[in-house]
Amino acid sequence: MVTTSIRARSHPGARVAGAAALLIAAAPVAAWWLMGQQNVDGVPPAELDYAFRPLAIGPTQETALGASALLLTLCSAVFLLDASRRGRFDTRWWQVILPLLAAGLLLGVGWRILTAGVIGANIGAGLTLFLAGPTVAALVAGAVTRGVWLRFTKHPH
Repeated sequence: MVTTSIRARSHPGARVAGAAALLIAAAPVAAWWLMGQQNVDGVPPAELDYAFRPLAIGPTQETALGASALLLTLCSAVFLLDASRRGRFDTRWWQVILPLLAAGLLLGVGWRILTAGVIGANIGAGLTLFLAGPTVAALVAGAVTRGVWLRFTKHPH
């Protein structure tokens, strides 16, 4: 633990990169939790049809996971915004973070749509795969392309 904190103090960029990675990883889980399970009301779960089965976790674990992810998302976003404001974070990297964040949010919400318990066909699941799939792929491809560009080009200043 001491080694990690010494290393983080000597490389402030590592803290910013860690916060960015945490934001990108935690936000989809927070969105998934905030959306909640989207089953048809008034029908017992045994009688519902699923395109994909939801995760087999209890409500307590789901709340703990979702609330933790939401807290981590908020803390890492505040840290990155503060680092940007103070000039400790190259704001051009938001061009990488924001598309990845959007892709993650689509994945979190999309997972709830794909796992919704319905009667008959889950039309929302088909639309989600049809529309969100290519959108997520384009967002990730654009972010990776921009990230590689930023990594290997010199800053004009």
